[in-house]
Amino acid sequence: MKGSGGTQAPLSAIAHYESTTAPLSVNHQGQTPSATISFNLPAGTALSDAVAAIEKTKQEIGFPSSIRGSFAGTAQAFQESLTNEPILIAAALAAVYLVLGVLYESLIHPLTILSTLPSAGVGALVALLLTHNELDVISLIGIILLIGIVKKNAIMMIDFAIGAERAGKSPRDAIFEACLLRFRPIIMTTMAAMLGAVPLALGTGVGSELRRPLGVAIIGGLIFSQLLTLYTTPVVYLYLDRARQGGQR
Repeated sequence: MKGSGGTQAPLSAIAHYESTTAPLSVNHQGQTPSATISFNLPAGTALSDAVAAIEKTKQEIGFPSSIRGSFAGTAQAFQESLTNEPILIAAALAAVYLVLGVLYESLIHPLTILSTLPSAGVGALVALLLTHNELDVISLIGIILLIGIVKKNAIMMIDFAIGAERAGKSPRDAIFEACLLRFRPIIMTTMAAMLGAVPLALGTGVGSELRRPLGVAIIGGLIFSQLLTLYTTPVVYLYLDRARQGGQR
């Protein structure tokens, strides 16, 4: 390097160098350097528990504001599924309500049919809890399937009760006769769906751990809802019918 008078100046006058170790490459996520830490789940540990433990550890360590951590891969898909689950269930219920409202040309009767769904959801969650299965995307699919299976039982009773009421019977007599005459087909279709889910819940082999929450959710939801449907549906039907008649007056 030449100075102002044309003399050579050594490089050490303005800089220095030394030998050291450095990574061959630096990974980036966007424009930010990043590092990936992988982890495996021990036997019997749910992914939700692992995610909660990692978040707790991050708070205990006290990450500086300049460091930002996020999940990727399966853990990221798990978090995204939790975010979308309420929206997905709400959209399914809204679609069911609209279809039933158009079918019966009423705003009241769809509510009677939808009143059977909470018991199915509670039964599915209790079954998953008792069998130590986590609420994942597969079990959520089972809960959505329950929406279609369980509301079928109420539809069979409400459809018959509406026809009997139009024929001149009182609402109480109409729904009582619907419970009696629709009991056998309700039990038959429910048992068929429940027995069809038994291989999913009890199956072994490759991929059985993926299908097991689906079968457990279906069986638990059907058992619990079946115990309550024949009671809650007539009660809600009569209550909403009285409310509708009171509103018309």
